[in-house]
Amino acid sequence: MASKLVPSDPAKVMVIRDVVPKTIVTFSTPFWRFGKLKIGGRGTVVRLQSGSLAVFSPVALTDDVKQRVSELGEVKYIAALDIEHHIFLGPWHTAYPTAQIIGPEGLPEKRKNQGDQDVPFAHVFTADKPLPSISPEFDAEFEYAYVPEHSNKEIVFNHKPTKTLIEADLLFNYPSTEQFSKTGASPTSGILTKLFGAFTNTQGLGQSRLLWYSQGAEKRPRFAQRMAAIDKWDFERLIPCHGDVIEGNAKSVFRHVMGWHLELAKKST
Repeated sequence: MASKLVPSDPAKVMVIRDVVPKTIVTFSTPFWRFGKLKIGGRGTVVRLQSGSLAVFSPVALTDDVKQRVSELGEVKYIAALDIEHHIFLGPWHTAYPTAQIIGPEGLPEKRKNQGDQDVPFAHVFTADKPLPSISPEFDAEFEYAYVPEHSNKEIVFNHKPTKTLIEADLLFNYPSTEQFSKTGASPTSGILTKLFGAFTNTQGLGQSRLLWYSQGAEKRPRFAQRMAAIDKWDFERLIPCHGDVIEGNAKSVFRHVMGWHLELAKKST
């Protein structure tokens, strides 16, 4: 499955960057859907004040990634941010077998049905029963929310010390400039990519419309309430899995994309 989505030699085209020195490192890589649609992928590692590491949406575990991780600390948490961002859970579990794996409901069953490597989920987010805690050290630094109304069952995290929102498919920030910067290919070329970009950039209303209508009338009010709850968090940076990192004005970008939902939430209170 991974061979159809990611480059055959990810080490050559991956961008490893210190977003926050000694605290947050991103691993950005090319990612193609259907072999043509340039989306880009990104894994993020956060070093907690305890020295433990939390990994979000893990990417290919290359030698360079292993080296960078070893320089940061001990991997204690590995989170699949939704039911799609789980391809590399197996290799990471093998390399760091004591790490607690986090994911949304449905993912353990999906991996089993696909014949993926078995991994033990320590924490599973479900719609009917909120997850009260991950651990004291983790909870001290992160706010988190589960958004089951999203088609991919999103889990969103906010690292409070650095005011950094980390998510997968909740919000895109096209184009994926950094993620394709080592490929020699334009991140915006191709008809499918251009069409995709119209609905995944953060400038116009394309992404707002996509999110609004994809929820449907039944799920929309609850989705809106969850966006309103996330909007109350204090964040200035947003690290998406797809597209470039948003620095400084992340809250205003979030409010622009989720504006219709935030208005709906206000009317419902």
